[in-house]
Amino acid sequence: MLKHCSFAVALLLATLRLSATETDRAQSAADWLTRPLSLPECINLALKQNSAILKGKSDLEAAYGVVVQTRAIAIPKLRATGNYQFNNAIENLQLPPPAPSVTFQQDQSWSAGIRLVQSVYEGGRIRSSLTSARLTKEHAIYNYQAVIADTLTEVRVAYYDILMAAEQIVVQEASVKLLTQELGDTTRRFEAGTVPRFNVLRAEVELANARPRLIRAKNSHRIAKNNLANLLGYNLPKEVWEDIPLQLADKLDAGPYEIQLPDAIGQAMEKRPELAALRKAELTRKEGITSARSMYQPSVQAFGGYGWRSSQFSDDPGRDVSGWNAGLQLNWDIFDGLLTRGKVDEAKAVHKRAEYDVEDATRRIELEVRSAYSNFIEAKEVLESQKKVVEQAEEALRLANARADAGTGTQLDVLSAQTALTEARSTQVQALHDYAVARARLERAIGNSAPPSVTEK
Repeated sequence: MLKHCSFAVALLLATLRLSATETDRAQSAADWLTRPLSLPECINLALKQNSAILKGKSDLEAAYGVVVQTRAIAIPKLRATGNYQFNNAIENLQLPPPAPSVTFQQDQSWSAGIRLVQSVYEGGRIRSSLTSARLTKEHAIYNYQAVIADTLTEVRVAYYDILMAAEQIVVQEASVKLLTQELGDTTRRFEAGTVPRFNVLRAEVELANARPRLIRAKNSHRIAKNNLANLLGYNLPKEVWEDIPLQLADKLDAGPYEIQLPDAIGQAMEKRPELAALRKAELTRKEGITSARSMYQPSVQAFGGYGWRSSQFSDDPGRDVSGWNAGLQLNWDIFDGLLTRGKVDEAKAVHKRAEYDVEDATRRIELEVRSAYSNFIEAKEVLESQKKVVEQAEEALRLANARADAGTGTQLDVLSAQTALTEARSTQVQALHDYAVARARLERAIGNSAPPSVTEK
């Protein structure tokens, strides 16, 4: 019961977020370019404005319309009828003289009425329709929840991509700065006659090779910011060109996250909205068999109403006969040309297909959890292996420079140490990013799409 209540509250909050006005959206559009955004803020913005979530909400509303239609069989119908007829073919009956002829039909006739009709028995279709309506509603909610989960994961990954790209720019800028200093030192030594021209050329080549990496890092940063802006549902201002002035408030970190594979698989089987939606669909298809079989049974409706009609024994159309009426009506197709049998066979096949869908999705989700868990373990181990590498690379570069200054080391030692330091910094940033992304995808695989900072709110 607690799980259902929490889910209902979460759905209500998401729906309230999605009901933000266009004015609020315009105001937030002016804010997101002027202040750093945290990950929870980006997730909240996506819940309000992301196109996939908005379309998912429309699909949810359309499903609710189907629910109303499905329930209609159990609700009484109020029907109004009316008819007017002019008929020139009138038959007269001549009685034996001296009795006059008798007319049994007037040239003008009309009737009107209002009737309340309630289905009393439909061979089990009423109960099946009510159950199908409930299952359809739950199926739509789970599908909507899956759309939200996918979107939140995409936002998290896009956010981490920007953070990684920004850190890579810092790393490459530091590399260019070191190589520029090395080129300056080597040039001064060459002018002093202590090193050959080859050393200067080697330093120039290393610096030239480092600049494209910085250019690519800046381009990755621009693309990552565009991707996040698209996920947040923003139309970029016309005055913003290739580089969006988007700033983020968070940093890449490696918060502890512990979970065992059996627990992860168990949570996925319980929490994944896609699997829950398929289970509801399978139960809906099962109710379809009951609905199809109901056509073998008679259909009984009770009715009651009030009617008016023109008199059959007067030429005056204004003279009417009225009164209450009530009764039962029964319809039963004793033989319908095997139509019902065909519908039952179709419903059984569709239900069997739904069962296969559940089985396939169960295996697919387990595979997804196993793969995400393996990727997370890999990212965690790589990150652990990089904890001391940057410090060691910095110390190695310091020693290489000291040896070069003392005349016991070579330029190759210095350049190799600089390259190793840049690679260590870049690998560490990549490891932090991969850890954050792997965690986000693992949490999505087991059914937790939002980070703890958002879930707590």
